[in-house]
Amino acid sequence: MTEDRRPGVAFLGFALATGLLIAVVAALAGDVVAGWHAGEYAYAFIGVTFGAIIGGSLCRLARPPWRSLGSGLLLGGVLGFAGLVAAGVVLYIGLRQWSS
Repeated sequence: MTEDRRPGVAFLGFALATGLLIAVVAALAGDVVAGWHAGEYAYAFIGVTFGAIIGGSLCRLARPPWRSLGSGLLLGGVLGFAGLVAAGVVLYIGLRQWSS
């Protein structure tokens, strides 16, 4: 079965997921939402990450051009997940160094 490839639509999905992740980080840096602390921004980042992964997976099950959009969303979600893992490793190393 040949898949209908649309790189522009895949890039749109990637740009959507990545743009939302960058918007959450920029909102944290500027403390945009009144009353939110770092924890709420972290929950928003995690929500966007897993939302992109789940949404991308569901789009991959649909017909073209949604498959290409799903591929881009999945790629953006995986990028966000890699960022979460990297932040977790940095926090773990920092706490281990601080406690010794």
